[in-house]
Amino acid sequence: MALAFRSDAYIDGKWRASAKRFPVYNPATQEVIAHVPDLGAAETEEAIAAAHAAFPLWAAKPAKERAAILRKWYDLMMADLDRLSRLISLEGGKPVAEAKGEAAYGASFIEWFAEESKRAYGRVIPTTTDTRRYVTLKQPIGVCASVTPWNFPMAMITRKAGPAIAAGCTIVLKPPHQTPLTALALAELAEQAGLPPGVFNVVTTENASAVGKVMCESELVRHFSFTGSTEVGKKLGAACIGSTVKKVSLELGGNAPLIVFADADLDLAVKGTIMSKFRNAGQTCVCANRILVEDSIYDAFAKKLSEAVAKLKVGPGDQDGVEIGPLIDQKAIEKVERMVAEALASGATALTGGKKHAAGAQFYTPTVLADVTREMRVNTEEIFGPVAPLIRFKTEDEAVAIANDTPFGLAAYFFTKDIHRAWRVAERIESGMVSINDGIFSNEVIPFGGVKQSGLGREGGVEGLDEYLEPKFVNFGGFN
Repeated sequence: MALAFRSDAYIDGKWRASAKRFPVYNPATQEVIAHVPDLGAAETEEAIAAAHAAFPLWAAKPAKERAAILRKWYDLMMADLDRLSRLISLEGGKPVAEAKGEAAYGASFIEWFAEESKRAYGRVIPTTTDTRRYVTLKQPIGVCASVTPWNFPMAMITRKAGPAIAAGCTIVLKPPHQTPLTALALAELAEQAGLPPGVFNVVTTENASAVGKVMCESELVRHFSFTGSTEVGKKLGAACIGSTVKKVSLELGGNAPLIVFADADLDLAVKGTIMSKFRNAGQTCVCANRILVEDSIYDAFAKKLSEAVAKLKVGPGDQDGVEIGPLIDQKAIEKVERMVAEALASGATALTGGKKHAAGAQFYTPTVLADVTREMRVNTEEIFGPVAPLIRFKTEDEAVAIANDTPFGLAAYFFTKDIHRAWRVAERIESGMVSINDGIFSNEVIPFGGVKQSGLGREGGVEGLDEYLEPKFVNFGGFN
């Protein structure tokens, strides 16, 4: 059965076609699967105007009513999980089973924030004088603009749209040009759920700079959210602050360490490393980018990990049992090839992999590199591919120093059986999120975000709703 999906943009409750369109490719085969509208500055301004017009009525709607619509949107997502997962796999490349996990994960943010919308509490502040009474309110910030990445084409949208819409805001979304179809499927389900026109708008484009410029500089946009590279995020954040001083949320690059101490359960550490490093073929911002292993267990761990990695099945995401899909595009595969070649030339050894895979032009063989040093680019830069570089350390202090020797601080992992070490290291690592003895931690109830150059703000949890609410202080004076 052919996979049904929308291929027009969605603005002000209407499906918007365009004479100018761009292709969407299947990264496993490089085949064109759709052509979607290539919109620009004018259409972005139109979408922002629609969101601005829809905002007063949506913000005034009781939170319980907004929650009911969001809950219906969530139910429609869960009922449509099979189609959504196949669509995520088709345009993004990840295995269908993994894509199904993302679809459920993405839907969970809509459910969570539907519930949290009813708990956007203000507070009463004890007065400083008997003639005044103090209260604070939490009010929706206004029109929000969001730019999302291709590696989680559903979850990165719902993690922003869910809290924004739940808070009473309206939103204009620019999905990535590589994976716009999932965003349009979400718009289709939002329409069915009863979201009013203008509340959720999707502007598809291949001209990201033109659309981003309008979003950053528009006086109607009060909040801007971006997930992507630190380099681009810095520029967009500066444009937002320099033009209209709008609120900014940035989820940027990472360089996550995964530390294996000598007292760790090695089998658990190997399992956790594979879960973290090789999910979505290593194309996640929180995946373990460098594996730090204590010297006394280095050889044993390297052997167990390389044997397990060598068994990972590579292929198109729609094939049964596939665990590693393609990289997103040719540029991505070329970057991984360069980084591995540089490491090998500098003395690293490929215990398994170390080359492209025969499955297709954008497939890379899952790789474990031994004898990696701190100076190599596979340690200092985000790889975004299925490559696990192993680095030796001798002491806890050395491990923490290597882990923190980066301008980034998004996620970190470590494995140990020592509860005292667990507390010590968790407190010392400079990272917004730390996972102990577990390779995957993301869910809707936690605050997701980083420190240092990994970003600003948090998504998910109770903190995620606050990103889209402004606290307002009210003074009642004149009491007798």
